[in-house]
Amino acid sequence: MPAFKDQYGPVALVTGASSGIGVGFAEELASRGLDLVLAARRVDRMQALKDRLVAEHGIAVRVVESDLTKPDAPAALVAAVADLEVGLVVSNAGFGAKGYYETIDADLMAEMLAVNCHAPMQLAHAFMPALKARGKGGLVLTSSVEGLMGGPYSTAYAATKALVIALGEGLWGELQGTGVDVLTLTPGATESEAAAKQGFDPSKMQNVQSARDCARLTLDNLANGPTYCPNDHYRALFEQMLAMPRKQALLAMAQGMKPKD
Repeated sequence: MPAFKDQYGPVALVTGASSGIGVGFAEELASRGLDLVLAARRVDRMQALKDRLVAEHGIAVRVVESDLTKPDAPAALVAAVADLEVGLVVSNAGFGAKGYYETIDADLMAEMLAVNCHAPMQLAHAFMPALKARGKGGLVLTSSVEGLMGGPYSTAYAATKALVIALGEGLWGELQGTGVDVLTLTPGATESEAAAKQGFDPSKMQNVQSARDCARLTLDNLANGPTYCPNDHYRALFEQMLAMPRKQALLAMAQGMKPKD
């Protein structure tokens, strides 16, 4: 896709690139001819992904070990790609935790804030001047449908993802007329390791979208910000929820999400 590569290339940075939606973004961007920077903690997985994408698409791929729970990790990642012309930043790394709010480990919540909130804020801040100077490019921020309203029994995670939506919407408004596109992705249930880590049985989940489809649809709609949900089922569900009186919507969500005692 020459037009896509011209607007968002030559290099795309993808965080959280060792699994799930991050891998979907890497695969889809490689198929569109962009060179890649893959950033995550699990270098072995990214190296295997790099080898596959280089063999399949003949692109250049750089692997950067990055632990975004560390406060200085975003700056280190920016420094690691300073020699490259990054035209697209996909700030995708993130994780969540389910259950009664008071049972969530406090240190885990601090790490969640670092990865889900601090990292996208700092990466957007660091790359925005160069993108604006280019007069083209893009920024994708991965949030969640859970960030569209308070999420009982997913309270901390929903709160972090609400920040991402507010960040993306604000940047979308600021960058109108600059040639730089901003899209905040609000996926529903998507093929990833996250569900199993949060105690769900992936085999019993319904309306699960593949990571590659999620990435493809998001990139196809990059110019159509400020927010986008690629999953038809979850888009319709949350449109319905958001149209309800907020108390009623929250009570319905609490009933549906309450852990089994």
